[in-house]
Amino acid sequence: MTPRKLILSRKGFDLKSGGCPSPIFPDGTIYSLPVPGADWDDAPIPYGNLHHGSIEIGQAVKDLTRGRYDEGSPAHLDPDVRPDALPREDEWRGLFGQTGPAESHLENKDVGTGDLFLFFGIYRRVQKTPIGWQFVRKSPQQHILWGWLQIEQVCKVDRIWDDKSFYWAHYHPHFAWANDPGNTLYVATRRLELGGNLTAPGSGIFPLLNDRLVLTKPGGSVSQWQLPQWFYPDGNKSPLTYHPDRTRWKRDGNHAYLQSVGRGQEFVLDLQEYTDAIDWISGLVRDLGDWSNSS
Repeated sequence: MTPRKLILSRKGFDLKSGGCPSPIFPDGTIYSLPVPGADWDDAPIPYGNLHHGSIEIGQAVKDLTRGRYDEGSPAHLDPDVRPDALPREDEWRGLFGQTGPAESHLENKDVGTGDLFLFFGIYRRVQKTPIGWQFVRKSPQQHILWGWLQIEQVCKVDRIWDDKSFYWAHYHPHFAWANDPGNTLYVATRRLELGGNLTAPGSGIFPLLNDRLVLTKPGGSVSQWQLPQWFYPDGNKSPLTYHPDRTRWKRDGNHAYLQSVGRGQEFVLDLQEYTDAIDWISGLVRDLGDWSNSS
């Protein structure tokens, strides 16, 4: 079940969804803050229920947003790929929900079983001060990869609402939109299948900041990306979706450089044209992924 498509999926806090970047903590760990829920139906889990080791995420959200959100605010926990984020049923697997134009784009690009999401978001370094968590002055914002999910099932929520085999998934916020025919849930594989000897969970996180996870070009603005050279759409290759303008792309030595679009959620790459991607993904998960909950 080798992936046919790679989806670079933008998820987590940013200036328009939450009001600030997600944190890079002083110990080098990164945590993708779930975007705020519109209401308790949309997001039945408060930030106060979320933890990152000994760090209370509700308090961090309150400090970093200057009280705009706090421990009691509803969190839209999606994607949910961190095994220790909440108490889990034995059947639990990583989940990601999508709807609207972003879901239509995934459908139009034939994203399905076996394909792989790599989640990224905006991050910035934080520090603990006498008045709480604050962003480190003059620290840059960066786009950073923070997790993955390989698809085993693509489910329309209105079709699985009454399916008792999905009882373990009903905590997920997308079950609040049962009447939306476009509302889709992506269920992770038990094990990652990339066609090699790697044995890893089908979904998970990259817990520690590493240069290999940083999309933003060193010294560049957040949307100026430095990618592996093979990302460059030379010849007749189809570029990463939403980036067809070749003037956005440059190639120099071992890197491809991209001026990424300012907004967007799901950027799809055809792996039949970019075969080097599989080794790249395998290396990231093998070397930088969290396997603490793998059996």
